[in-house]
Amino acid sequence: MSNPATGLPVGRSLFYLIVAGIAWGTAGAAASLIFEVSDLGPLALSFWRCLGGLVLLLAALALRPRRVAVPAEPRRRRLLRVLGTGVGLTVFQSAYFAAVEATGLAVGTVVTLGAGPVFIAVGARLTMGERLGRGGLTAVVGALAGLAVLVLGGDGAAVRPAGVALALLSAAGYATITLLTRWLGRDGGATDSLATSAWAFGIGAVGLLPMAATEGLVPHTAQAAQVVTLLGYVAAVPTALAYALYFAGAAAVRAATVSVIMLLEPVSAAVIAVVVLREQLTAATVAGTLLLLMAVAGLAFAEARSAAHARRRAAVPA
Repeated sequence: MSNPATGLPVGRSLFYLIVAGIAWGTAGAAASLIFEVSDLGPLALSFWRCLGGLVLLLAALALRPRRVAVPAEPRRRRLLRVLGTGVGLTVFQSAYFAAVEATGLAVGTVVTLGAGPVFIAVGARLTMGERLGRGGLTAVVGALAGLAVLVLGGDGAAVRPAGVALALLSAAGYATITLLTRWLGRDGGATDSLATSAWAFGIGAVGLLPMAATEGLVPHTAQAAQVVTLLGYVAAVPTALAYALYFAGAAAVRAATVSVIMLLEPVSAAVIAVVVLREQLTAATVAGTLLLLMAVAGLAFAEARSAAHARRRAAVPA
């Protein structure tokens, strides 16, 4: 089976999303290793990620086959999309790396990716009038309970409130990008997601440069080769490759399915944190993580039910 709008087989789209989710889950692990062997800060790391991703995406844009022409997006609308995505992406990435540095890979990733869909659901209700429904409201309450368990019940050495706050800020940046994209896409206007991502990374790199320079752009380390390799990996795999695969796959798969598949990111990050980085997961951390993941799955299920109900109503003759 293939999606008629994209021509991409659904099976291949699902594979792309799975690879993207796992790849995103490795970004925090690479950041943790960089923090361990160098004095590079989260803002400088985010700058290099944006710059490297920009270079690779520009190369991909230059090498890809010419596409069928689509109607040009109005200049004001395009400016809002590019600036909003760029600022949101900058906050999302920088705060996430800072959260990983402050409270560890497992907790930082789970809080960011668990709170993101909740912020999206609440924001969509407030800004676009999208109803949560009983299932959505239950999922939001469950996510808040999971965050409370993580913050209040965890070992102070494993869960730090400052790191959780940074993860929530990162989730807010992620939610802003998603809500802006959804709001601008309500009229079905055509956009080039790859080009938008390249512009967003460019804006992020420019915006981060002054702060990253103050923090220190060049890391002091005795393992320079390892740091450069990890920076190259972050720019190539969980940035340029993962975003390209995500946009390609998400165009052919229902949003609810995408949300569930993206749970692979916090899961893969948690596995890497325990197996590779030897982070300790307390009972409270495991319980809070499960509550957050159940909440996100609940939101996806509620969205699927709502979409199915809308399709049934549309199929009934007036």
